[in-house]
Amino acid sequence: MEQTFDVAVIGFGKGGKTLAGTLAARGRRVAIIEQSEEMYGGTCINIGCVPTKALIWSANHPDRDQDPSDWFARAAERKTTLTAAMRAKNFEIFDSPETATVITGHARFVDPHTLLVRGGGDEITVRAETIVINTGATAVLPPIPGLQESRKVLTSTGVLALAKRPESLVILGGGYIGVEFAAMQAAFGVKVTVLQRGSRLMEAADPDISEEIRKLLEASGVTVLTSATATRVVDEAERVRVTWTDASGDAHDVEGDLVLAALGRRPLTAGLGLEEVGIALGQRGEVVVDEYCRTTVPGVFAVGDVNGGPQFTYISLDDFRVVLDQLEGEGRRSTKDRVAVPSVVFTEPPLASVGMTFTEAEATGRPLLTAVRRVADMAIVPRAKIVGQPHGVMKAVVDAGTGEILGATLLAHDSHELINTIALAMRAGVRASELRDGIWTHPSMTEAFNDLFAHLA
Repeated sequence: MEQTFDVAVIGFGKGGKTLAGTLAARGRRVAIIEQSEEMYGGTCINIGCVPTKALIWSANHPDRDQDPSDWFARAAERKTTLTAAMRAKNFEIFDSPETATVITGHARFVDPHTLLVRGGGDEITVRAETIVINTGATAVLPPIPGLQESRKVLTSTGVLALAKRPESLVILGGGYIGVEFAAMQAAFGVKVTVLQRGSRLMEAADPDISEEIRKLLEASGVTVLTSATATRVVDEAERVRVTWTDASGDAHDVEGDLVLAALGRRPLTAGLGLEEVGIALGQRGEVVVDEYCRTTVPGVFAVGDVNGGPQFTYISLDDFRVVLDQLEGEGRRSTKDRVAVPSVVFTEPPLASVGMTFTEAEATGRPLLTAVRRVADMAIVPRAKIVGQPHGVMKAVVDAGTGEILGATLLAHDSHELINTIALAMRAGVRASELRDGIWTHPSMTEAFNDLFAHLA
């Protein structure tokens, strides 16, 4: 069986599905090829942003009269219902004559414009002038003895699928995923231990921010072990034991019901037959692309996590804009156009950042002004106290000569929203003094800008 399309998208992620929907609405014949019906809609709604944040919300809005295990089970059920509804809606939207055709199966390149798709014992040949690789990323399981063999080791996908609350959880990795899951599970009453190989959590952040995150987790009951290298994982009768060594080389053990391996993610390119048709891969297995998301084969693009860029849904969405401009625009939009892209770790309160850290700004040699303010000390920001979240700290870095905002890190209530205002200000060239003297609604967290930028020194 053979079908021909104008565009074929491999994977149902944000960038690819948005491109498929947009082109189909403009009259192009488009196919979306997804290997699993459990992944209609992509990583974000199924095993990423949506289920994670749904559980985090439930964890921080407990029913005080409910047993913690029942509370966890209800939160898991709510999450599952939400993702199932979104998955079904995504299939409905894209699998119709007015939009695109969804083909369920595993795709492999036969030549630069031909795919062989196998699924359920059937196979189909798909030909398309334009092919977009949108297969995302997968969790990394390094060669730690016993890690891959253990029945009690889960990735973030496995932890999100839990219907029953574990009593204890050992998390390997103190980066974005490890910290977020540690905060979530601790809020559900799980005894959490984090093993971080490096000397501090969230190593991309400034040391003082890393310390704030550590204090935040420890205050919620999390045991944080830094300079801790996992060396072995052993399943026992009902538990799992992780052996780790400290900075001095001494060995220790920690036990838990389960282990979460939060040790990074790599682009998912295995089995696609990319190199056989001339599509180059990088050292981490990512599809090599230029600033226009074009691969080394004309007519083939790669968007989202698979092309090795920042692994954020909104970056995948911007990749869509870049490719759409290549296919139907002037071809000018580029990934190099991105300025001040924010990021968030959904701890409680959230940790949001944009631009350079102080460490990065200092390395440029520019004259700097900095401000570090604890939320509890911001007398003109009652919103944090109103909602019972006066914790956290805000930090800003500014060019001393021009007033240009170089970066900001916010560990505070609603920081996931606040950071977008600072990012927009940075893109628009708004100076720090304008945020300092801005007129903001009251009582709101945005008023923190009046305080933060007034303390630059």
